[in-house]
Amino acid sequence: MLGTASYVLAGGPLVTPSQKSLTLPATPRAVRLAREWVHKVLTELGRPELVASAELGVSELVTNAMLHSMPPVVVRVRGTQEHPRVEVADRSMVPPRLIELSHDEEDLLSTYGRGLSLVALHSAAWGSELDPDGHGKMVWFEPVEEPREDTDLGGDQFDIDEAMAHRHFTEEPEETIEIRLLGMPVAGFRDLRRHYHELRRELRLLALTDPDRYPFAAELSDVALQVEQERRQSQGVERLAQAEADNEKGVDLLYVIPASAPATMGRLSDLMKRSQEFFESESLMYLAPSPRQQEVQEWYLGEFVRQGAGEQPIAWSGGYADDPRQSAS
Repeated sequence: MLGTASYVLAGGPLVTPSQKSLTLPATPRAVRLAREWVHKVLTELGRPELVASAELGVSELVTNAMLHSMPPVVVRVRGTQEHPRVEVADRSMVPPRLIELSHDEEDLLSTYGRGLSLVALHSAAWGSELDPDGHGKMVWFEPVEEPREDTDLGGDQFDIDEAMAHRHFTEEPEETIEIRLLGMPVAGFRDLRRHYHELRRELRLLALTDPDRYPFAAELSDVALQVEQERRQSQGVERLAQAEADNEKGVDLLYVIPASAPATMGRLSDLMKRSQEFFESESLMYLAPSPRQQEVQEWYLGEFVRQGAGEQPIAWSGGYADDPRQSAS
């Protein structure tokens, strides 16, 4: 496992190995910093045989992000020690496109000399995911010791909108109920939502890598899609978006949701509680939720379950993290 001490890479930004992420400066030395950092992380993980492929892949992805996106560009290492995954996140919502390869050996080698095809060649699997809040995309790959010999280099390119389009649900559910969220902590919920999106992505990719070994990951991924379906069938969610845009600290919300949503949120609550034990048992490279995120999560999901059972709403009482009068968790 990695240590917790911070270090500086070649005069670059301060990073913490235990967090396994690096925000790159918008300068020409960004690619070099990314290569050095990935090299160090994989070496400390005990996977030095993957360093060459990881350096090559991260160089291509960071170069592309610097050319076609706006900062920040963030490099992360996720997955497990057995299957480490390198991720590059940027602000562009344009998914990567793999060049179609020829079976001709000479053409194959020349084509592999550039871009995403090179990343795919040096990975066991690769893919991308668009941020569900529209803040950019993440491109990932699992580095390998030796380049692949096959020419089927297609990746998993996930878009939540496309995933939902295949579920064939109606916009208006047959039966609805009202849920009141009183004093919703706007900033706290925003942070929780970001954590949830990362958790959902991590578990989806684990399920994609080895569904038999990670049945829990597949289960939570399925529930997450059901949560998203019911969110899209709900009314009133736009008020929270407006509160975020207006920098409100707290807001009272009235949601009209499918009658099935409280049960789904109850399942999600149970799975989220189990997720930390799962990540610890699997020694996954994933950041645990902060105490503040856990507090907001327990209240938020609990309100759906409680009110779905006919109980009265309980207002948020945990204060607001951006209020100096409140102690930060």
